[in-house]
Amino acid sequence: MANHPETESTSITLYALQTCGHCKDVKKLLQERRIRFETVYVDMLVGDERNDTMRHLKRINPAISFPTLQVGEKTIVGFKKKEIEAALDEYPKG
Repeated sequence: MANHPETESTSITLYALQTCGHCKDVKKLLQERRIRFETVYVDMLVGDERNDTMRHLKRINPAISFPTLQVGEKTIVGFKKKEIEAALDEYPKG
């Protein structure tokens, strides 16, 4: 289950669709780097959880496109490997 979106600003969260190839690429990159992260499959959410997540996504990515990766306060839309790696390198380890 997803955490409340408002509390995820201090974590790494991948918002994805199950059928999205680029989403799988981002997930694989994170796994290869042994990064702790949460994956939220937006297409599998229902009810209030889906509505809350969509509102959060619209705030951080108005186009609501996938993948959307939130690394702390930074949002990266799409599979932009160098941008993702830079954000991960800047993210506090813990």
